[in-house]
This record gives sequence, C-alpha cells and structure tokens, in this order.
Amino acid sequence: MTDHDRKRPRSNRRVLALTLAPLLVMGGLVAYSPTLYQMFCDLTGFGGTVQAASEEKTETREETQTARATEGDGTQSAADGDVPTVTITFDANVDSALPWTFRPEQRDVEVPVGETAKVYYYAENNTDETVVARATFNVTPYKAAPYFFKIECFCFTEEKLGPGESARMPLQLYIDEEMLADTNTEMVRDMTLSYTFYRQEDLSREEAKATRDLKAGSQRVEERLNQADEVEYRNDAPRQ
Repeated sequence: MTDHDRKRPRSNRRVLALTLAPLLVMGGLVAYSPTLYQMFCDLTGFGGTVQAASEEKTETREETQTARATEGDGTQSAADGDVPTVTITFDANVDSALPWTFRPEQRDVEVPVGETAKVYYYAENNTDETVVARATFNVTPYKAAPYFFKIECFCFTEEKLGPGESARMPLQLYIDEEMLADTNTEMVRDMTLSYTFYRQEDLSREEAKATRDLKAGSQRVEERLNQADEVEYRNDAPRQ
C-alpha cells in the first residue's frame, strides 16, 4: 500500500469532519430560529424545502376534467391513465406551546402530474388572547421535493389569530412534469406535505401588532388566486 493510500482514510475523515461541522452548528441554531431554519433549508435542500416559477394561471384538476369532458374529442383524462398521478398527503402539527387547532381540510388529493390542485388548511386560536405563530414545512420523499411547486402561503412568516379566531388558508400546488424524466423520481407516486406551527413569544406589543393577520391574509390570497391571470409558484429545493 502506498503512502497516499494510507493517508486517504485520514484525509477522507478530515473532509467529512469539515463538511459536517458547519451543518451540525447550523442544525443546532435552526432549532431555535425559524428564520435560520429557512436559510438552512434554502442552502442545503434539507427537509425537502419547497426555485420561483411564474406561469400563466393553469387550470385546476376539476376545471381540466370538466373541459375535457365538454370537448368530447376522444382525449383521455389522467384518470384513464394518459398522465401519471401523484397522491399528495397533507400533514399538520402544532408545537406543544401553541394553543391552536391546525389541520388540513382534506387528508390527501390525487393530482395528475403537471396539473394544479387547490386545497385548504384550517387554523383556530383556542384562547381568549391574540397569539402569534410561525410555520415551517417539508416535503417527502426528499428526492422529489425539487419537483413540488406551491404558492407562497403562510409559512416562514409570523402570523396572528385573535381570541377564538379561525382562518381557512388556501394552498395551490402542482408537480413538475420533469419529475417523470428523472430516473430517481420517475416512479414516485406518493408525496407528503407537512407543516408545523410554533408559537412566537417574547415579541413586543409593536412587533406583535405588525405581524400578518392570518385570517385576512388568507382571504386576500384566495381573492388573488381567483382573479389572477398569472400565479407564482415557489420551490427552493436544489436539483442534483
């Protein structure tokens, strides 16, 4: 064995240590800061963080199927096997310190690849005081996250709900057709979108007042989606 061969394991260990050290430090920091968590995910793709894509407004699954049925030109629908579909499961979690109810209005939805779907999450403040929270999310399997596009909605921003107030949050998404051309993801037919809300404490009165109103903000998003000719989708997970 040459000197180079003998040194290679030590060299590899050193490289591995230098690579893992900053990730471990960042991992420890993000546990205490949602802002750093977002930056960490954007840089590394950790957690399947969902590039910005601005497109003309596409039809939802229901609108597309209605149009195809009306045309009657013999075109097969996704349900007939012309386009693969992906079943997206929706998950919702709240930190133990947050007295909110938070859930998806539908457990899952089957979406043809390349077509949009609109779903809703529901949140309710179960206290008699205004509470501020912040959500993070991830997409699994992680290898498919780069192909999962959604509108910028209620995550990574401080959101407030008044005493007993509730909000219905719209979420529009689609799966990029390029997923089918990737040998690592071409067979993916199930994905999960998971959100977790954390209570934001130690805010001054001015800071709490300046946070986004979750109910009013969600209503504005709904109006924008219904009226806009162009919808912007986001995905920050890097492609290999």
